[in-house]
Amino acid sequence: MREKGAPMRVLAAAKLNLTLDILSRRDDGYHLLDMVMQSVSIYDTLDLSPLPGGEIRIVCDSASVPCGESNTVFRAARAFFRAADIPGGVLVRIKKRIPSEAGLAGGSADAAAALRALNRMYGTGFSRDRLCGIGLQAGSDVPFCIVGGTMRAGGTGEILTPAPTLPPCFFVVCKPEAGVGTAEAYSLADRAGGVSGRNTVPMLEALSGGRLEEICACLGNGFEDVIKLEEVEHLKEFFRSMGALGAAMTGSGSAVYGVFSHRVPAEACRAALKRGCREVFVCEPVFGPE
Repeated sequence: MREKGAPMRVLAAAKLNLTLDILSRRDDGYHLLDMVMQSVSIYDTLDLSPLPGGEIRIVCDSASVPCGESNTVFRAARAFFRAADIPGGVLVRIKKRIPSEAGLAGGSADAAAALRALNRMYGTGFSRDRLCGIGLQAGSDVPFCIVGGTMRAGGTGEILTPAPTLPPCFFVVCKPEAGVGTAEAYSLADRAGGVSGRNTVPMLEALSGGRLEEICACLGNGFEDVIKLEEVEHLKEFFRSMGALGAAMTGSGSAVYGVFSHRVPAEACRAALKRGCREVFVCEPVFGPE
C-alpha cells in the first residue's frame, strides 16, 4: 500500500429505478425493497487530492449540497480511511450535474466514485465487495453505484444481483420543482399500509426477453401510489404524448423519466420540456460505474 497518490478526476453516474417495490418495514424502521436499478449517463465530476493530517474536506459548486459530516462523500471517505487503517486525508471538489433530492442517487453516486478513486489513490487494493461494504456505511444506494449497470437490488438496496442488460434506448429525465423528502415518502408509504408495487419480477422477465416495449410496460414505482404528485402524473402523460414507450418516477422522486427507442424524439421531448422545466436531460443506460 502506498502512502498516497496523485490527484484524480472521476465521474459519478446517476441511477434510475426501472422498478421499486416496497415489501415491508423492519423493526429498526428501515424498509425492505425489491428494485431494478439502472445506471445512466448523467454525471457529476469529482476531483480528489490527498490532504495531510487525515483531514477530509468537501467543496461543492451547489449551495444546496451540505459539505460537512452529513455529506455522503465525507462519510464514505471517513469509512474508507478507518477500514484501511491509514491516517490519509482528501480534498474532494464536486461539480454537480445530477439534480439533488430527485431520486437519482446523486449523493450516493458521488460517494461511490470517491471510494473507487480513494482505493486507487492510496493503493489499498480493496475488492469491489469490500468497497460496497464500506460504502453501505454512507448510504444504501452506494453499493449499487459502485457496481453500476442493470441490477436487481434487495434488502434496503444493498443486496445486488445482476439483471439482464437493458437494450439500447434513450431516457428523458425531468426534475420538477415539487418534491417529497425520502423520510416523508416512507412515512406516507407506512400510513398507506407499507406494501406497494409488484413490478420487479415482471420486469426481470421482460428484460430477459429483450424487447423494449415489453420492458417499458413493466415500469413501476410503489412510491407513486402514495405520494401522488400532480407534476409526476402530468410529466408521465407528457412523455407518452411525445412518443415515450413508458414513463415512471425514480426513487422517492420527484424526477420522472420517459423511455424512447430513438434519440430524435427524445431530444424533441427534452426541448419541449426545457420551456417550462430547468432540469431536463437526455441520457442513455451505462453498464459500469463510470
